[in-house]
Amino acid sequence: MIQLLLHLLGARYINRHLHKLFVLGAIWLAIGAFVVADALDGALWFPMQTFGVLLAAEGLAAIALAKSGLSLQTRFRYVKGLIGVLVIVRHSYSDFLLAMIFGAGFALEGALLITAAWVVRYRHWRSTMALGVASIILAIIFFQPYPTHYRGTVPYCIGTWMAVSGCRMIWLYLRLRKGARAEAAHAESAQAALAGTSSAQPMIVHVWTPVGSAKNKALSRPVVDRYIAAVDVNGVISTGHAALEAGHVYLSLYPGVEIDRSPDEFARLLRADASNDVAGRYLPNYPEEAASWCESTARITFGRYDAARLEAFAQTYKATEIYNLTNRNCSSTVAEAIDAALDGTAYREGGWMDALRLVATPELWIAAQLRHRARTMAWTPGLVLDYARALRVVTHPPAIGWFALAALSLRQARRARRS
Repeated sequence: MIQLLLHLLGARYINRHLHKLFVLGAIWLAIGAFVVADALDGALWFPMQTFGVLLAAEGLAAIALAKSGLSLQTRFRYVKGLIGVLVIVRHSYSDFLLAMIFGAGFALEGALLITAAWVVRYRHWRSTMALGVASIILAIIFFQPYPTHYRGTVPYCIGTWMAVSGCRMIWLYLRLRKGARAEAAHAESAQAALAGTSSAQPMIVHVWTPVGSAKNKALSRPVVDRYIAAVDVNGVISTGHAALEAGHVYLSLYPGVEIDRSPDEFARLLRADASNDVAGRYLPNYPEEAASWCESTARITFGRYDAARLEAFAQTYKATEIYNLTNRNCSSTVAEAIDAALDGTAYREGGWMDALRLVATPELWIAAQLRHRARTMAWTPGLVLDYARALRVVTHPPAIGWFALAALSLRQARRARRS
């Protein structure tokens, strides 16, 4: 999350606050280690009730605002609300359920990372597999009752997360320290004009979902046909497509020759190595693509982005005409273009309020998780769609207060009951 946060704030912000990142990381690491130790000694200092009330309140707010249309990922907030209720109850069965929920989450994460690393074989697949093994170990720790009989589940999880986040902040500081000043000096003049960036032409992310782009009726496979691929009644695999349009810039990458996507060949093509690189081609514009195929299933529109950065990225990226199903596909192309276009666009006053405003937006955390998932597995049209939607909320927050938002939700709930 920290990496995406700093990317949205840009090089000027990093240059101004880089030394604070190290201090914050060290403090965050120390607090996390203390919370973990506190969870293991049986006498909890961590304010469980207060933490539970905050989570439950956010869950109730998600339920109230679910019909407003201004909030994304409400299911994610429902889960947080449920966890908050279990924390408040503070009974032996609630402690057990919390341990099982966290354990199942880490086990699923580990299994996905290990499977993806083994099948796709990215450049750093061994480190990804090691991370998956670590997640499995954490799941086992949550599942077994020793030493607190599940009473320390929540603070242990929070402390571990804080400690890992602190280490990542320090790692980012060391990584950015050398190049931050040079990049900031280069970006100073360009980003000075970004204080109120809004281009005349909007940036539109087009997504053709696997089900929506299947030639024949697709078989129902929940989650798989949303984020990976759909299989039609004839056994043909459809992975969907993604493209990005902004004025005269259009990024839509295809293989030069259609790839054989039969089930027998598809597993081999998932390898992200150079042996699966093929010649690629870029379509000229959206109208021609839609006319030759079909209209996009979903469109996400950005009014605030760095058009100059996007154009420079497109020119450099199009110079390489290579397509790889998992490593350099249509979705990864769009995801990288979104990142280039939104670099530094969250910079406002250059103070801590810029960062706090973003951190307080749940969609930033969701976007960071999607980004992490895609980079350890592969970008797909479904992931790009959710990523673009989350970043749209982050960079274009609704100009409406909580009271007005609650009133809007109540009005829409009344209309729904009448209908």
